[in-house]
Amino acid sequence: MLALRLARGSRPLVQLRRLLVAGACAGTGFLLLYVLAGAVDRPAGSFPRLVWALVPLAVTVQFAVAVAKADPATRPREGMDAVGLGPVRLALAAALSTALSCTLGSALALAAFLHLRGELTGLPFDGAGARLLHAGQPLPVAGALTLLALVPLTAAAATALALRPRTPQPPQTGLPWGVALTACGLAVEAYTGPGGLGMAAGWALTAAGLGCAGPGLAYACGTLLQALRPGALRLLAGRALQEEAPGIGRPLGVLCAVGAGALTVSALRAAGGGPAPLGPLSGAAAALVVLCAAATLLTSAVDVRQARAATRAALLDLGTAGGLLRSAAVLRASALLAVCVPFSWGVAELTSLALTR
Repeated sequence: MLALRLARGSRPLVQLRRLLVAGACAGTGFLLLYVLAGAVDRPAGSFPRLVWALVPLAVTVQFAVAVAKADPATRPREGMDAVGLGPVRLALAAALSTALSCTLGSALALAAFLHLRGELTGLPFDGAGARLLHAGQPLPVAGALTLLALVPLTAAAATALALRPRTPQPPQTGLPWGVALTACGLAVEAYTGPGGLGMAAGWALTAAGLGCAGPGLAYACGTLLQALRPGALRLLAGRALQEEAPGIGRPLGVLCAVGAGALTVSALRAAGGGPAPLGPLSGAAAALVVLCAAATLLTSAVDVRQARAATRAALLDLGTAGGLLRSAAVLRASALLAVCVPFSWGVAELTSLALTR
């Protein structure tokens, strides 16, 4: 009941974010149902398709967690412990609110899937959707409900873990682990080659490694901005980027992984054919992954900016020019682009070399 009241009483921007989460969950649920229908029609080789469908699930869960962390209702306030709303209760309420949004998306996915199969109100689009979704085969009810419940349950569990009280770690600590995971992913891809389950496992390790390395990478960008006798502008931008690294680092790393994956697929197709693990819906799945990764980074950046609102107000009270603060923000974004774009290109080149050797 508390989670429902928090969801109803939120501001319009928060409600819009939750609707976007529901839309992302609807797309992911539709892809999972599509894989299930394909597995019923052609059981051979269905497991690698299911593994590839978990990629949109992972970025959707990450987006849902970012939206939950940016919700002002989930932040501890003074006096909330007295009414029984400590950090743990707030984390559970945020998890339930996330599960509610994701459940709405899963229900929309099921309704759209059944409608396109012609099982609700006839066949739309002259039966094209029915052929694509294997309407000739019965859809297992238990399997469909299990896959649809996977999105809300995973998102709720991830939200509870992300918002639990814990001691913050320096962003540099994840950089060695990220490099190690990325190297393991490249090794797996080089051993298994393109296609199949091995490529999916290798790309998952690479993406996890880049996500772990993201905070350290952002912190390193802030350090570089302050190198070699910095002025006020570079010093302000570098310190701010170092403070923002824990918040935007992981989404930035995942977005780098998505960019590297897109460049790798383009290189493989130019060399004679890239992977299409989800068949005709591979393009839609890729678009969903890109949009969720970009939305996660944008949501995290807005959340970090709101968290530093007091610092910004204090600098303005001290007489800092607003143009200087805006220039510092542009410099931070430029530094991240200058480092992350070549970094993603390098990972894509190494991945392409590992898959085409």
